Amino acid sequence: MPRAKPEVEALTPYVAPLEERRSLLRLDFNESSVGPSPKVVDAIRGLPPEAYASYPEYAGLTDAFAASLGVPADRVEAFNGVDAAIRAIFDAYGERGETFLTTVPTFGYYEPCAQQQGMVIDAVPYADDLGYPLDEIAKRLEAAPRLFFVCNPNNPTGTLLPPATIVALARGASDTLVVVDELYVAFTGQSVLPAALELPNVIALHSLSKAAGIAALRLGFAVGHPTVLDRLRRVTGPYDINMFAVVAGRAALADADHMRRYVAEVASAKAWTIGELQRLGVRHFAGGGNYLLVWPPRDCGRVVLALREAGILVRGMAGKPVIDGSFRLTIGTRGDMERFMTALAGAIG
Repeated sequence: MPRAKPEVEALTPYVAPLEERRSLLRLDFNESSVGPSPKVVDAIRGLPPEAYASYPEYAGLTDAFAASLGVPADRVEAFNGVDAAIRAIFDAYGERGETFLTTVPTFGYYEPCAQQQGMVIDAVPYADDLGYPLDEIAKRLEAAPRLFFVCNPNNPTGTLLPPATIVALARGASDTLVVVDELYVAFTGQSVLPAALELPNVIALHSLSKAAGIAALRLGFAVGHPTVLDRLRRVTGPYDINMFAVVAGRAALADADHMRRYVAEVASAKAWTIGELQRLGVRHFAGGGNYLLVWPPRDCGRVVLALREAGILVRGMAGKPVIDGSFRLTIGTRGDMERFMTALAGAIG
């Protein structure tokens, strides 16, 4: 039997549950619990038959997203989800023996992408209080790693680093490509953009999966210097984004009020949930994003199973450095969180 290259044979892939989730209250993967704007559904339903039979056209998509950020259109490139943008960054800039600097715990897809390129992974742990290890990261940047990823706010901890701090790190590391994963920026309002556009070594990653509610359609964006975007384009397929995502993305961007209402609802529900956890005396950590970490006062695995039996999914963090014994909780609407709190109270007795 043919063998893959050694890096792939040794790879531990990033695996996320894919099936049997639709009938449950999904508070495990930070998805929208209300779905997209009705205008998105109408736009997809309005596609004529020829749109199915021909290759997709992308006119207006990056222009609309750039306008939503207030940046030039030539600083934006669309991808088949941010996962595809991450993979393209490693394909274009990752190299055997070069260093990939990151933190731990963080988004699990970065590491296998680095492993596929044969990179040296330098993962700096978060502090016990989930503070960002800024001094240690600054020290490691002095060695000029090829790639440095900042997940901001960090998934799964929620740790939020001031954008000005990230820009300052990038200014002092001109030989390193600094990638700022800002998927949850709609919930924080804090971005390295537009300040980072002055630098040729910073790329920001954004998505319409979360606040716009179109995770199933896979649409993400990289924002940065045109030279870097050109290199990413070279390693990406010509028709990676399907026409449904294009149409949905344009419609979602045309209904910014839908996203604003949802973000406001999540902020209110998050504040309520934090208050209820405090009332019950349940340890938690609430940083940026539409999620937080919860340490139940009994075996976490059993609590996660009990919540599933109650029809609610959360994401267990078993075995992860610093946050073992917790689960990540996506924040939905107030009604979603009331249902969760009732189930949690029963699960912890």
